[in-house]
Amino acid sequence: MTPDNDPSPAPFGAFAPNAAQALVIRLAHGSGLKRGAFRPMLTRFVNLLRAGPLDVDYQGANFRFHHQVSATERGALFNPDYNREELDFLRSHLPEGGVAVDVGANVGTFALPLARHVGPRGRVIAIEPHPVTHARLSFNRDASALAQVTLVAAAAGDSDGEVMIETDGDNLGASHVVTGTAGGEAFRVPSLRLQAILERAGATKLDALKIDVEGFEDRVLTCFFRDAPSVLWPRAIVIEHLSRDEWQNDCLADMISRGYREVGRTRSNTLLLRD
Repeated sequence: MTPDNDPSPAPFGAFAPNAAQALVIRLAHGSGLKRGAFRPMLTRFVNLLRAGPLDVDYQGANFRFHHQVSATERGALFNPDYNREELDFLRSHLPEGGVAVDVGANVGTFALPLARHVGPRGRVIAIEPHPVTHARLSFNRDASALAQVTLVAAAAGDSDGEVMIETDGDNLGASHVVTGTAGGEAFRVPSLRLQAILERAGATKLDALKIDVEGFEDRVLTCFFRDAPSVLWPRAIVIEHLSRDEWQNDCLADMISRGYREVGRTRSNTLLLRD
């Protein structure tokens, strides 16, 4: 297994599941074992069959999943319907050739399926500040040959500068901006306003937005909707609400006051639409 910062990682397919691993994954896909409560057990078992990442297809894109240290990658590996409701909602309001932004892109489980949907004439801007996760996102984009994905190695925030980020426990996907006292493993990354990111990327419109930044969603969105021209306001939004108790401002209420309406809700996310 090569490190995430290796400039010449093994090509996609080098870590294809072996026969026993593939059987376990197929069984999980077709049973209740794909549910979240069983995934840590499955990942331990699959890791016993062969340690290391796994190269698989998810939602039409190629991924190298490091499932041992990421709940997101475990979810997508063992559940073929992982985030499908949210993805289908965004795709239904995202035309071919359209533009989407993924704030907190992780390894690309939203960004890359959306890029496949918009096609080569479209564009997806994927924002991910953690250097290890960003390297995995970059590998997955290249393995999927999705040149329409623009990568941004920064945290989205309410100002341009720097922020501290850290990871809770052994779940790399739970990396978040530090808003209180930083732990010993915290480190600095660049921070940019969402409007600045879009302007630097040359985006003149936005059809869809997904945001999952572990309780920092309000800092990103409140200033964006206050300052950005309405042409940049996306029609469809998926926002994670699991950490809304950490918000300083109710960004859901703010978006509703600006013409959005809630059209759906999953366990983790709220779905908003602007008519």
